[in-house]
Amino acid sequence: MNVVEEEQIAFEIGVVVPKRNVKAEEEDDCVEVLVNEFKNVGLVVERVPGVVDDFIKLAAPLETLGRAAFELQIKKRTQIGMDLQFEWEEVNAFVRQPDGSLFSWCERFHCYRHLIYGIMNKSKSAVTLRFDGKEFYWEVGECLLKKLESQRIVKEVFPLHDEVKRKKLLHTWALHWWDFTSQPIDEIYSYFGTKIAIYFSFLGMYTRWLLFPATFGLILQIFDFGSLQLLVLPLFFISITLWAIMFSQFWKRKNVALLTRWQISYPIRTDLGNRQLGMAWSSSQSSVELMKKWGTDKTKEKEMFQRIEWFGRLLRFRNDAIIIVSIICLQLPFELAYAHLYEVIKSDIVKFGLTTIYLFAIQFFTKLGGKISVKLIKYENNENTEKRADSLVYKVFGLYFMQSYIGVFYHALIHRNFLTLRTVLVQRLLVSEVLENLVENTLPYLKYSYKKFRVRSKKKRERGSSTGKIHFASRVEKEYLKPSYSASIGVELEDGLFDDFLELALQFGMIMMFACAFPPAFAFAAVNNITEIRTDALKLLVMHKRPIPRVSTTIGAWLNIFQFLVVTSICTNCALLVWLYDHEGKWNIEPGLAAILVMEHVLLLIKFGFSRLVPEEPAWVRANRVKRATDAEYMCSKQLLRNISGDRAAGTSAVKKEE
Repeated sequence: MNVVEEEQIAFEIGVVVPKRNVKAEEEDDCVEVLVNEFKNVGLVVERVPGVVDDFIKLAAPLETLGRAAFELQIKKRTQIGMDLQFEWEEVNAFVRQPDGSLFSWCERFHCYRHLIYGIMNKSKSAVTLRFDGKEFYWEVGECLLKKLESQRIVKEVFPLHDEVKRKKLLHTWALHWWDFTSQPIDEIYSYFGTKIAIYFSFLGMYTRWLLFPATFGLILQIFDFGSLQLLVLPLFFISITLWAIMFSQFWKRKNVALLTRWQISYPIRTDLGNRQLGMAWSSSQSSVELMKKWGTDKTKEKEMFQRIEWFGRLLRFRNDAIIIVSIICLQLPFELAYAHLYEVIKSDIVKFGLTTIYLFAIQFFTKLGGKISVKLIKYENNENTEKRADSLVYKVFGLYFMQSYIGVFYHALIHRNFLTLRTVLVQRLLVSEVLENLVENTLPYLKYSYKKFRVRSKKKRERGSSTGKIHFASRVEKEYLKPSYSASIGVELEDGLFDDFLELALQFGMIMMFACAFPPAFAFAAVNNITEIRTDALKLLVMHKRPIPRVSTTIGAWLNIFQFLVVTSICTNCALLVWLYDHEGKWNIEPGLAAILVMEHVLLLIKFGFSRLVPEEPAWVRANRVKRATDAEYMCSKQLLRNISGDRAAGTSAVKKEE
């Protein structure tokens, strides 16, 4: 076995169990059995008493994680650049993470899950377990942890914050305001995993790139260009469109560079992600079953695969059509009615009341649409959880798109009221985003405070006394009381990044689609995003439990949504420019209007052609990939030649012995 340097052990998983009401020790106590089983699989266990519940903290030595990684058949990057199945005996052949650890946080988390949920009853008979006078049986081949969860003895299993790393990130990231967009992305990746690190990298790059249109927009707002205004606005529009196209393409390059730096294959192997996450990939399972069923009958096998493929596509098309028709028939009339009433009502008090009713109504529509979308996705033939999450993103964004922009389109293109349009944009950008930031950062604290209040009240009732303070001494109990980092819609498929990405996408659409009407909007967005970086960091490090890591190498469906908004913005801004030129409202095709139409077609052509000019993969990444492939081919060919030579030599010696 290779000699490997032992990593510092940290408690990374917490298990919550209730306090026992029976004070005397019970034989076959299920919590004691659980603790002993954790120790038997190689975990380091520490029990922590709490105010109402007890906690079990788990840590894993490197060798224990290595054994679990081997059983999971995790593939890791080797020193020669190949991704090979991990083997503990050859541990020094594998590349380490940016922080020096052997396994990433995502790999460690799934090793933990494999270890604790892999504890089965391997005896020949059921085991009797007891807790507080309650008796039940641990059947043969049954998972112990799932059994205790079904009996409500294990309340929750959740990731724990590493206090040393958390405090370091607080100092170097969340509270580091001096460098506005600088972030320790590698440390974020090591602590939170790929998906959250990619989100913050995207947010940082987007914020830095916003500085150019923000400066340009402020210049247009501050200085009066007089008669040149009608020439400066098209120039601004062309500039921000080219800016958005370049940003989209250069983000793809940065994404690939990050994955290369983190030693992650691009694109990620779907079978590896499935195996690590333990996801039920119905399509993969059905494929294997079909191959076994039809055997060597290639014709029937091909027909069946084609049938499954197109049936899945038709299901997705049907579900998308249901959502689109619902939006057009239900939400669109409601949004247009609100926009029309807001336009014709003169009283500010009535407008305020109308807006209040509208906000409550759209929350209902959004929640209802989200629940329907989640149910529809269950009947789609998506490949994995990430594909199902992308499908949810597209459907829910359609609801928010109609909710957020239809009223603005109404003021801009039908009433052509420039003053009202600017007022609505300021309300949406300034008031709405400030309120959203306050809510998303205040609500977790209120939930945490309410949970502490309930625990204290329960403890006081048990003691029969309302006097005296109750302190939460253990860090693990405080983390347990914090809310999870979950999505507002589709908790089964998405985490809190859904809401963060949704906020960015709606902001991007607002500033891009109506850029000619309100150029300073980019400055509002830049200031908001600078604050968003730090507040989101504080939210993850202080206000929420440590998020469960997810295997995702890109921002997924959100990139397609950003590109869709760029195309839409080309059309809407051309319409706004036509409105500015066409003072009489006759929509005549005069030279100025014709030039705008030509400009629209040219920009659309540039949008779809720019991806051909700027490759998604940087040259140094491509060179490294080619070098790794060449080195791997050379070593494999050498090993193959040795094996062939050895076999021939063995065969020759055997023949000589026979002679």
